[in-house]
Amino acid sequence: MKTIYDVFKQQVTAHTDAVAVMDEKKCLTYGELDALATEIADGFPVKQPAKVGIVMSHSVEMIATILAALKSGAAYVPAEPSFPKERIKYMMEDCDFVVTDKGIQHIHNNINKVSDLAYILYTSGTTGKPKGVMVTNSNVLHYVRAFQHEFHPQPGDRMLQHSVCSFDIFVEEVFTTLLSGATLCIPSEETKADIHRLMDYIERNQVTMLSSFPYLLLEMNKLPRIPRSLRLLISGGDVIRAKYIDSLRTQGVMIYNTYGPSETTVCASYFRVDNAQPLADGTFSIGKAVLGTSIEILDDHLQPVEDGETGEICIFGNGISLGYQGDVPENQNFTTMPDGRRVYRSGDLGYVLSDGNIAFLHRKDKQVMIMGKRVESDEVENVLCDQREVETAVVCPQTDTDGLSYLVAYVVPRSKRFSLNTLKRSLADHLTSFMIPEFFVTMPSLPMTPNGKVDRRALPIVRKEGRLYA
Repeated sequence: MKTIYDVFKQQVTAHTDAVAVMDEKKCLTYGELDALATEIADGFPVKQPAKVGIVMSHSVEMIATILAALKSGAAYVPAEPSFPKERIKYMMEDCDFVVTDKGIQHIHNNINKVSDLAYILYTSGTTGKPKGVMVTNSNVLHYVRAFQHEFHPQPGDRMLQHSVCSFDIFVEEVFTTLLSGATLCIPSEETKADIHRLMDYIERNQVTMLSSFPYLLLEMNKLPRIPRSLRLLISGGDVIRAKYIDSLRTQGVMIYNTYGPSETTVCASYFRVDNAQPLADGTFSIGKAVLGTSIEILDDHLQPVEDGETGEICIFGNGISLGYQGDVPENQNFTTMPDGRRVYRSGDLGYVLSDGNIAFLHRKDKQVMIMGKRVESDEVENVLCDQREVETAVVCPQTDTDGLSYLVAYVVPRSKRFSLNTLKRSLADHLTSFMIPEFFVTMPSLPMTPNGKVDRRALPIVRKEGRLYA
């Protein structure tokens, strides 16, 4: 069975002197990137590690370290250096060692080596701790084939590396590029933070492909014109709306809406939107299943619903990951059908349109998308309730007038000396910034239903005006 590194080596042989990866300080050819990955792997303190933690700033060295982990037969476990320290500690505790910008931190030997495991991405979990999605080499190679089938990346193409490393857009950016002979372009954090500097970077480096959340496309849509080098814009991670891209659709660039949980390896469906009509609510279909994947709309008993009827989006095929690391209740979302096919129950609701494309509706549970990232409000609530300053609390998702989600925390303080600033600082040790509720409401007590549960319907509603086109 081929690994990610095997396919990368094929590109090294075919395109030894072509530029593989560049940041704002240096660039490496395929041959040089392979040599650096080998040097890094040779310096690992464990020669056959199971899991290698990577907490590095984005650079050619970071990409080489990921390849070094894969070459050694390990899975890599990524985290941004800016993540809360307690969250990083939790994510890294099962790794053999952690590679940082300052060097290697040895942890322990992990004897539970998982065959074919490529990486573990941590997503929000209902227990108050993030859950790790275990994705295999074969899962990633499946997705690279699906991407190549739809978008045809090749030598001469240049992909922008814009996403954080813990989100699967990063997987799309890195591996569809390096396994296709194309070039990965890594701007600095300062460049990414300014839309004009970012567009200058794209223009200067002749970037041809960009994959990101719809909010970046929205910012690009406000510009008089985007760089002419761009041939493909991919939106994923959240709902894209027609008003986000009305100007971009006139500029001759292909734009795709994509859908897929991390549990099914990056994307499960594609839909081209630059030449398509939006749905009645101003959003777009999520399209049809990618190569090597099938999607069915099923009821609570995993039985097909009639076309046009609402059901759960259930995903089959080669992208389905091994599941979550450890014995977590969410592993029940991975199950096997009577005919032997393995299925992932997404928890998303949708229905099949008359043209065979799929319309996404919303989550079955309380999981929401905040700035393109999945957040379990239960996880935020559990962490909030665990804080010293809080007697009890609930967290509720709300939607602003632009249809974007935000969180409201209802807090019963433990004492009159309660400080919201102190609470927020404490939460920042455990939650990434987008997971911290945008609004906090202090209450003397929480309203209760007759059977003793919190009456969420009786909580005061905090309304937020949308700001996309203010």
